[in-house]
Amino acid sequence: MFTTIVKSALPNKKTYSQMIPRPDSADFPSYYQPYIDQLPDEDVLNLLERQIEDIKDLFSNIPDARAKEACAEGKWTMKELLQHMLDSERIFSYRALCFSRGEQASLPGYDENMYAANSNANARSVQSILEEYELVRKSNLLLFRSFTPEMLESYGVANGNKMSLCALIYVLAAHELHHINILKERYLS
Repeated sequence: MFTTIVKSALPNKKTYSQMIPRPDSADFPSYYQPYIDQLPDEDVLNLLERQIEDIKDLFSNIPDARAKEACAEGKWTMKELLQHMLDSERIFSYRALCFSRGEQASLPGYDENMYAANSNANARSVQSILEEYELVRKSNLLLFRSFTPEMLESYGVANGNKMSLCALIYVLAAHELHHINILKERYLS
């Protein structure tokens, strides 16, 4: 039922005329540049929306038992990788909310390996993680589409790095694309 509510709350993307401009390299830490360079030249909000189906398609034929497998010793399982994308989605969207509201405090970083180890992802079904991921992403799309051009030009500090709100949204899409590629190349090939 909740999925139906969120679907009805998410208007057709064509009703929005605002596009989020591609950020300048000065708007984010340089280590994100290779990831952002891999993004297609299209509206980032459309890309974020399309990534929902990309992730669902990738995991649609993976049984839960197989999703508990890692690509190598000491690496995350597919479920942990999916949960990492979900955790990162929440963290990046919290940062986006803070930046848009003028937060001046430096936001903390996070230890992705500690989060993965404590996620309990392998005890969950792939379907339950995917459902949560879809709801969080759709909620974030509503938030991102609410940002004014002035908000998109705002800056904040996270993990000791200054970054624009606009860049943060691109980094979220780039982070996801990076992990989609890892899934395809290392886990599913």
